Amino acid sequence: MNLVALVTYLLVMSITPGPNNLVLASSGVNYGFGRTLPAMMGMALGLALQVGVLTVFLGNLVALISSVQLYLALAGCSYLLWLSWGMARAGAAGEQDDQGQPMGFVGGLLFNWLNPKVWLMGFNIAVVFLPQHMHPFTAGLLFAAITFVVGLPCIALWAGSGVAIRRWLASPRRLRAFNCGMAAMLAGTAFWLLAQMLPADVLPAVGGLI
Repeated sequence: MNLVALVTYLLVMSITPGPNNLVLASSGVNYGFGRTLPAMMGMALGLALQVGVLTVFLGNLVALISSVQLYLALAGCSYLLWLSWGMARAGAAGEQDDQGQPMGFVGGLLFNWLNPKVWLMGFNIAVVFLPQHMHPFTAGLLFAAITFVVGLPCIALWAGSGVAIRRWLASPRRLRAFNCGMAAMLAGTAFWLLAQMLPADVLPAVGGLI
C-alpha cells in the first residue's frame, strides 16, 4: 500500500470545498465552533465508517474477480484525473442557507451516506489503494482509521474559520490558485499510482514513447 499517496488523496479530498465543508463552514459562522463540534465529529466518523465498509465489501469482491483488479484501478485513476480537471475549473462556492439549529452528531454521521461525492471517494479508495495481500477486514479498519485521522483536522479547519475561508475563496484569483493547486496534487497522485500499478514490462515501453 502506498501510504503517502493515500494520505495525499485523503488530504486533498478532505480540505477542498464540498458539501460537508460548506455545511460546517456555515455552521461555524452562525453557531460557533462548540455547537458545530457534534456535526463535525459525526461527519468525520461517518466518512471513516463508510470507507471501512466499502473497503471490506469491495475487498472481498475483488478477491473473487482479481483478474479485473487492474482495470478497476485504472478506472479509479481515471476518475482522479477527471476530478482534478473539475477541481481546476471549479467556480466560487455557493452560500449556504441559515439553519434554525446546527446539525447534530447523528445528522453529521448520516450526511456522508447521502453525498454522492463521498460515495465515489470511498469506492475509489477501496479499489485503488487496497493492498493485494492484505485481508479486506484489516484493510477496512486501517483505511477507516487513516481517513478519520486525516479528515478530522481538515473539516475542523473549515468549521473553525468558516467565514474567513469563504471570504478568502471569494477572491477569483485566490480561488483559482487554490483549486489549481489542489487539482495538481490530485492529478500527480493519480499518475503516481498509475505508474506503480502498471506491470513492470509495460513501464519501459511507456517510457520509450515519452
